[in-house]
Amino acid sequence: MTAVTPELLSRFDVPGPRYTSFPTADRFVEAFGTEDYILALQQRKTHCAARALPLSLYVHVPFCESLCYYCACNKIVTKHHEKATQYLDYLAREVALHTEHCGKGQAVSQLHLGGGTPTFFSDAELARLMDLMREHFKLEAGGEYSIEVDPRTVTNERLAVLKELGFNRLSFGVQDFDPAVQKAVHREQPAEQVFALVQKARELGFASINVDLIYGLPKQTPQSFARTLTQVNELRPDRIALYAYAHLPERFKPQRRIESADLPMGQDKLNMLSGAIDAFMDGGYVYVGMDHFALPDDSLAIAKRQGRLHRNFQGYSTQPDCDLIALGVSAIGKVGASYSQNAKTLEEYYDALDAGMLPVVRGLALSRDDMARRAVIMSIMCQGEVLFEPMEQAWLLNFREYFASELQALKEMQANGLLVLSDEGFKVTPLGWFFVRGVAMLFDRYLQADRNRARFSRII
Repeated sequence: MTAVTPELLSRFDVPGPRYTSFPTADRFVEAFGTEDYILALQQRKTHCAARALPLSLYVHVPFCESLCYYCACNKIVTKHHEKATQYLDYLAREVALHTEHCGKGQAVSQLHLGGGTPTFFSDAELARLMDLMREHFKLEAGGEYSIEVDPRTVTNERLAVLKELGFNRLSFGVQDFDPAVQKAVHREQPAEQVFALVQKARELGFASINVDLIYGLPKQTPQSFARTLTQVNELRPDRIALYAYAHLPERFKPQRRIESADLPMGQDKLNMLSGAIDAFMDGGYVYVGMDHFALPDDSLAIAKRQGRLHRNFQGYSTQPDCDLIALGVSAIGKVGASYSQNAKTLEEYYDALDAGMLPVVRGLALSRDDMARRAVIMSIMCQGEVLFEPMEQAWLLNFREYFASELQALKEMQANGLLVLSDEGFKVTPLGWFFVRGVAMLFDRYLQADRNRARFSRII
């Protein structure tokens, strides 16, 4: 880490996308609507009939009982739990419309409930939701079925119910164990509570347990975060997601409650990231990529070793190029060569379904150039390298000619020790992994043409 100089930071620590998709969601257009999405679903039905390609499902549950100040997710803060029943009614309509167009009983190998707070739903409501999924889709044996859990909303008994419903993976939102940081972001939860829940989840036989952490939060210091890292190593989850806090109060109203003066900056944030990577790798974790760590026997680490890693809207995934059907308000999905997003407000979402229409309000049909660049960017983000010949064979192009300007720009990164160029391709160095988003950004033609990048978080 001594190689990360202030000059490198000033040159390459710039705002940029996280590349959970390419093109990124800010490029979606309203010209892509319901009819375009239906066509994609119908094409999938025809195309997959012979190949039996599995699906991934994402269900967005927007409700939260309390507001976390750092949050940039689409959520509705309420203590009125009756809203959940109405929401489930509309989810049922949306699911039925999907299977009307893509066929009932399609195989699903991955299901994720995100939010918001999915555990805002009662046990009975979660049971109803899983029954709905099984009625319309075939959840394959051995699939990954995960749910995001706010530790403040579950008990040992609730964890047992989640296991009975078929969930085999849990993601606990921890963020930081330091009480001062928790108070500053309005999310107070004792470390002892999390430790007890994780222990119970292991006893119940969950296949994988993930913990989410955030660095760059108010009141954090490298020293306080180091204490959290020690506690997380003691907790020993199967996976760790480590995110940089993106302070964008002009876009996300809850963040206006955070005092900018309380935020760690520059070298302190870098020290937190560096300390986390060192602590987790010393603890036996595999550095999967930009923001994920996993124990060597976890499926995510295995996928990394075998070259099967991919990124989708939930981050790194073991499901490469798997179509993703997204359900619920604001949810983003990928079917074939297209992305789509549902209405962002409950009113719009309900109105569309009341009219018997899928609630898609925008999206994007990818061009051949988009797909070729997506392949390059995902290879950078997931494997840290790009080999020219496979890309040329897959996309019928001359890589050196097609990406001539990008390869020229990579030479500056090579000169700074961030990657190594060769006749066969290029590979990100250990130092370059800190700036891997910056490497990927060079192949983002939309971003290169748009200098207004303030809407993105910084890459460190």
